[in-house]
Amino acid sequence: MYAPRTYRHWVSDKDLVSFSVEVKETDLLIRARGDLKAKALAATKKCRAELEQYIISHPHFAISLEPLSVKKNAPSLVREMADAAQQVGVGPMAAVAGAIAERVGRDLLPFSDEVIVENGGDIFIKTSKERLIGVYAGGSTLTGKIAFAIQPEETPLGVCTSSGSVGHSLSFGVADAVIVFSPSTSLADAAATAIGNRVSSAGDIPKALEFARRIQGLKGAAVIKDDHMGLFGQIKIADVDQE
Repeated sequence: MYAPRTYRHWVSDKDLVSFSVEVKETDLLIRARGDLKAKALAATKKCRAELEQYIISHPHFAISLEPLSVKKNAPSLVREMADAAQQVGVGPMAAVAGAIAERVGRDLLPFSDEVIVENGGDIFIKTSKERLIGVYAGGSTLTGKIAFAIQPEETPLGVCTSSGSVGHSLSFGVADAVIVFSPSTSLADAAATAIGNRVSSAGDIPKALEFARRIQGLKGAAVIKDDHMGLFGQIKIADVDQE
């Protein structure tokens, strides 16, 4: 089911060109130095074809809520998703949005030194200046009030969000937002799901963050429930003015 992505209206910088790419369930907002829509569309179709062909012969890959082993000759996108899911104990499709965002983003980097690909709240970013990523956490009082500052030297970087109260992604928790930072966008996506599954109330934030700390390859994470937020790692918060 498609969920309106109203947070996209927050994009306010003017130095990059924005364009959208839609292929079936994949809906990307991309920002780059120029209009690379044709190249992005081709990259997105290639990703989806690779995944869809694999699922035809391995249908359980699309529905499993637990990690699955895949053979070494599986497509690289499939292996990347499976490895990320295995690391945090979730089904491989928990990594699909992040995996596609990074794959498309990296395909565009030869044509633009700055690329930002957003796929349903999961972001691959390569930037040459500080960028702010706003926090959308549904009905939480923190929605629109804070942002995370991303520095050029930290990128390429994956910044992925999972929510039990916003959107259509499957979550067994009720966190308003779990935001995860990792050089691997696939891992950030899968980890956001796994961390969010552990949040049934604001009181669960500390144990969710303790779980996050044990995941190798994460730079940091934020967990938001109602007006409570917990953080760990190398992340910088910036105040934002929505007025």
